[in-house]
Amino acid sequence: MGLKRLDANQPPERFYRGGAKIDRFRGTAKGPDFRPEDWVGSTTTLAGEQRLGLSRLRDGRLLADAIAADPIAWLGAEHVGAFGPSTMLLVKLLDAGQRLPVHAHPDDAFSAAHLHRPFGKAEAWYILDGGIVHLGLRRDIDRHALAELVRWQDTTALLGLLHEREVEPGDVVYVPPGELHAVGARVFLLELQQPEDLSILLEWHGFALDGVRDGHLGLGFDLALRAVNTRERSPAELDAWILPAAEGLSILPPESAPYFRLDRHVVEGSVSIEPGFAIMVVEDGEVKLSTAARSTKRAKRGSTIAAPHAEGPITATGSGTLLVCRPPRP
Repeated sequence: MGLKRLDANQPPERFYRGGAKIDRFRGTAKGPDFRPEDWVGSTTTLAGEQRLGLSRLRDGRLLADAIAADPIAWLGAEHVGAFGPSTMLLVKLLDAGQRLPVHAHPDDAFSAAHLHRPFGKAEAWYILDGGIVHLGLRRDIDRHALAELVRWQDTTALLGLLHEREVEPGDVVYVPPGELHAVGARVFLLELQQPEDLSILLEWHGFALDGVRDGHLGLGFDLALRAVNTRERSPAELDAWILPAAEGLSILPPESAPYFRLDRHVVEGSVSIEPGFAIMVVEDGEVKLSTAARSTKRAKRGSTIAAPHAEGPITATGSGTLLVCRPPRP
């Protein structure tokens, strides 16, 4: 089976600018603007699409098809027994060429009840290039008052509702479902999320969006805004969601553990990585990855690799930093 190198997978013509930092990170030629997301190891499509967003292996197969053909080898028997053949994970590189709009994502219960989808969308960010992020309400707001701000597209007031924090490379941020948030301009991050593309957009003025048509998941804003938390979040709550740079296993805030895991290994010599399905990203340097099944890959900064469960433990040697994105533990 072997470790699988993953090429860039950047859906074009998104509604916000970006893409140059992804090109630089991967060491590829500069492409056009409005390609701000690289869907890494994706078995998830963009909302409303049949294939766009899906990752393709270098042998031509869709990763989703390869996993469906042999889920035990890819994901492991324990994972499949607990979760079925879903990877339970979507990984992205995101280059905010402009500030993203204020938005939120539904939780599992809302998604199941109103969208008939298996997942909501919790997400977490590992910061590669820092800047400003906006997350969580600074005060309670009445749902009707929030709807009026959306109706009038009062973008200054919407953004002003949120806490503002500066983040630095290596910091991690957990964004629970339902929490209003926005990524600031020039922030570059690695995102882990549940495998869905579901966003409730409260702001679209100045973006290539028709929010009146597309901002409410097809539910209308009266219903969609019920998925949005309208309760104040304290600075202490934000401190639990935004953590400084760390090294080792499970560096994300503990509250995110039901959804995904992120391990950060600083490789100087040799590091052992436990078996299990993973999407691996080389943050810097160059490493050699060797598996118990005798698959070997050399990977430099910007490389992305899918590791099947059947490959067993992985040994990383060389000098660099390796980010290992994983689904939740069964």
